[in-house]
Amino acid sequence: MSALIFALALVTAPEPSNPTAPATSAPASAPEARPVSVDTPQAVDDIPYPPDAPKDDYGLVAWCYGVLSGYLDLHDRVLPEVTRIEAAFRKPGTRLADDMAVYEDMRKLSRTNMKLFERAMEAAERASLRPINQAGAAAIAKGRASWSPAANLPTRTVAQQWMGWTLPAVCPVRAAQLEARSRLMGATFKANDTSSEVPAVETSKPPEPAAAPPPDPPPQP
Repeated sequence: MSALIFALALVTAPEPSNPTAPATSAPASAPEARPVSVDTPQAVDDIPYPPDAPKDDYGLVAWCYGVLSGYLDLHDRVLPEVTRIEAAFRKPGTRLADDMAVYEDMRKLSRTNMKLFERAMEAAERASLRPINQAGAAAIAKGRASWSPAANLPTRTVAQQWMGWTLPAVCPVRAAQLEARSRLMGATFKANDTSSEVPAVETSKPPEPAAAPPPDPPPQP
């Protein structure tokens, strides 16, 4: 379920009368940061596809870039509340520092994925025979809009949903494939482009030097 659907559902949920009191049930524990391997033998079609994302690979990667950037932008706002929640609901034998380290690992992984998405989009834009950057910008905006309801929700509510959100697994897989395919297509287009070849310059034989004039005749006695 997208963050937008979560947020809209929370708008209609009643808030506890005491905003400083902890929730009656413990929230989900810190999600485990597990990078998605792009070399997995699992078929791409078997990976769940975000229902709100564009259906083409370039649009999907741009959408993933937008939704992930929205997630990262909320980090500083929600982290104090995330820390409070994790401290209030401790499992026996666990440490708060260990759980908070998971969120930092996810932040680092998210930044790595952002760079992957950037490379894939740039490679696709270079390889495309028509301009596609405007469609990419629209897909990025659509992805970021998934987090727009957070601006009007209490930080506690946003933090609870932020804690449980994970990037769709299809995003880094399709991004890696798009980058590789686009670079291959770009190299093919470059190899077949004869317009950039420098025409051969015909060289002509330099002109023969002019013959020296005959010497003046000797003076007559």
